[in-house]
Amino acid sequence: MPQSVTTSPDTTSQGAIDGVTIPEGSVIELDIGGMTCASCANRVERKLNKLDGVQATVNLATEKAKVTAPPTVTADDLIQTVEKAGYTAALDQPATPAHESIDDSTADDDRAPRSGAAGSAQSESPIERETANFRQRLIVSAWLAIPVIAMAMIPALQFRNWQWLSLTLAAPVIVWGALPFHKAAWTNLKHGATTMDTLISMGTLVAFAWSLYALFFGKAGEPGLKHTFTMMASHTDASANIYLEVASGVTLFILAGRYFEKKSKRESGAALRALLNMGAKEVTLLDDGQEKRIPVEQLQVGDMFVVRPGEKIATDGDIVSGSSAIDESMLTGESVPAEVGSGDHVTGATVNTSGRLVVRATRVGSDTQLAQMARMVEDAQTGKAQVQRLADRISGVFVPTVISIALLTLIVWLVLGHGFAASMTAAVAILVVACPCALGLATPTALLVGTGRGAQMGVLIKGPEVLESTRNIDTVVLDKTGTVTTGTMALTSVHAGSTSSDDEVLAIAGAVEDSSEHPIAQAIAQAAKSKGLEAHEVTDFQNKEGRGVRAVVDGRDVLVGKESLLNEAGVPLDDELRRAKNDAEHAGKTAVAIAWDGEARGILVVADTVKPTSATAISQLKGLGLNPVLLTGDNKVVAQRIAKEVGIDDVKADVFPADKVQVIRGLQDQGKTVAMVGDGVNDAPALAQADLGLAMGTGTDVAIEAADITLVRGDLTSAVDAVRLSRATLATIKTNLFWAFAYNVAAIPVAALGLLNPMIAGAAMAFSSVFVVGNSLRLRRFTSVNRNVGTHADKTDRNATAHTVEEERAK
Repeated sequence: MPQSVTTSPDTTSQGAIDGVTIPEGSVIELDIGGMTCASCANRVERKLNKLDGVQATVNLATEKAKVTAPPTVTADDLIQTVEKAGYTAALDQPATPAHESIDDSTADDDRAPRSGAAGSAQSESPIERETANFRQRLIVSAWLAIPVIAMAMIPALQFRNWQWLSLTLAAPVIVWGALPFHKAAWTNLKHGATTMDTLISMGTLVAFAWSLYALFFGKAGEPGLKHTFTMMASHTDASANIYLEVASGVTLFILAGRYFEKKSKRESGAALRALLNMGAKEVTLLDDGQEKRIPVEQLQVGDMFVVRPGEKIATDGDIVSGSSAIDESMLTGESVPAEVGSGDHVTGATVNTSGRLVVRATRVGSDTQLAQMARMVEDAQTGKAQVQRLADRISGVFVPTVISIALLTLIVWLVLGHGFAASMTAAVAILVVACPCALGLATPTALLVGTGRGAQMGVLIKGPEVLESTRNIDTVVLDKTGTVTTGTMALTSVHAGSTSSDDEVLAIAGAVEDSSEHPIAQAIAQAAKSKGLEAHEVTDFQNKEGRGVRAVVDGRDVLVGKESLLNEAGVPLDDELRRAKNDAEHAGKTAVAIAWDGEARGILVVADTVKPTSATAISQLKGLGLNPVLLTGDNKVVAQRIAKEVGIDDVKADVFPADKVQVIRGLQDQGKTVAMVGDGVNDAPALAQADLGLAMGTGTDVAIEAADITLVRGDLTSAVDAVRLSRATLATIKTNLFWAFAYNVAAIPVAALGLLNPMIAGAAMAFSSVFVVGNSLRLRRFTSVNRNVGTHADKTDRNATAHTVEEERAK
């Protein structure tokens, strides 16, 4: 288990446990093990809060406890308190830069965090081991339980002594397969509490125990036994009934539900691992004029290091010499690289697109902006509201009530003089009919059908807790770059001077810019190629750092870049071209000037363009009752232009990653339920903070992992589908939960009066399961707002795209 603590860096030592320093007055995070439902989380929280001065919040979804404790309370006190409550606890490992833990072959497996920090590449976290455990139990139980259920329900399969084969197959399922439920029920029993695990364990064990009694001491073990279906309980022949199919079926279905729940939880730490992996692993250290490659973790504040074109900047620092364009889109969302030079600050994990830089490190390790972003993602995930399952809330009353009714029925029947067999028959019927078989199917079947249909339409939903966030969504915050817009620069217009034509200007500019790697240059070069313009021979290419490029094209001296580059060469823009340049810049676009033979020839306008479906999608989001907000790190002029084009009134520009989280929190503080749609690393903390995070599948792995829903198609109409499908799936789950209980509750009084054969009780339970499955299958008819999406013709492309996204996430 992890043995470290997440704290603020500017605290002083107060104590230690197992060699780990516990800072005074810090917020301590604990990994909690053994919780199975909301009542477990509530119990741990209550126990911790009983300690003097302790304020604790326990999150079932992340299986973490965030505790604020006074100096008088040590980490050992907190861990012992949790363990006395019947659960396991360990200090959580904080988020650290990737180079401190990734690919560390000596790292112990137990250092891998439950969620949050990156662990050893070869280690397995507790949640992964737990998921694998449930998967193994589910597979084995399925192979054993299905024949048992088939033999009990299909008389034609009931050969001579079939009941003994049923016992052989069912026993491992009921004892080993359901062991996690039995353990949880025992833990809860020791603390005087009941949950759904209690009812599952009691129902399966009682059915199993009665079956053993009937087989060894009753008439059920006799050769030639046939299961007959009668509505009334047969009191004189109760010992001829066995309920192995009920016990094994309940176990199988509940295992399936728990496995899918654990599988979704397994992804909880992937956002931080992806984020931390973005950092550079090695750096070129400049030591006494000599360059040498060293691991990034050896870099110290004050060290100078070299960054070549195309390399990631190793850590936060100040440029000592050199100039370049830095791709900071992961931080700012700005699609145009920032021009930097000597004295400017640069951030670790951003990319140097051109020019050699010498940088002095100012922050390393956990102090870097990348590590701070990781902490923001972790805090946002841990701070989410607890997932209060409807089934768990009902179980708080339902489970003890059912158990009480069953015991009362047994006692009353015995007091009235009925035989033990008849009395047990009535009691068992109550437990069997109340046992929530359909409950195990209610959520996973709706989720599987809903998510399967979503995958056909390019919407990947992570888990059932995601759906609960969609019901009250009233505000949708949209990142600009890569979400509303394409995220790549494109040529939007060409303004040629009086002595040249548009095609001539574009052809010559494209020929020159084809030799540059700058995104703006590539946009111009690509536009020229796409129009099939005549290629020109380019020689003597020169990169003028931060201003543009110069080259000789067919013997002519050509300048392409900022107006300042032309002014330096004594080639000013005329009034017409200056007007075109100013108009472009006022609209938030980038104007590139071109000149040759000592004369300005034209202005090429480049901009991040709006996706074709964005305006329609935003209109549809409004139709769902959502208020769209444009949130971007771009400047206000650009943001206002994009917002006007797509129909958004609320714009928040010049926003950095930490500010994005604050904007989301601010909206939530106003009582808004917020959905966030983004695609970049800079969006990850905000996606995690939002009540519902939606990431473009065309975006970064960090954004995809931090979000609740991935939009494979990469356009906003899929966000509309995601909200509609999530709401429809949630409604289906709630209907399933209602009927899963309704059938059982209605049958309890009948069973208590002895008018219901336990076998019929099992059949009623099975019928409720059939209803739940049928209700879930209706989601297959869900249609996209884009009628061409999710159709037969679209399935191949959609599934291939979804598979690709999943492969990338797996990497």
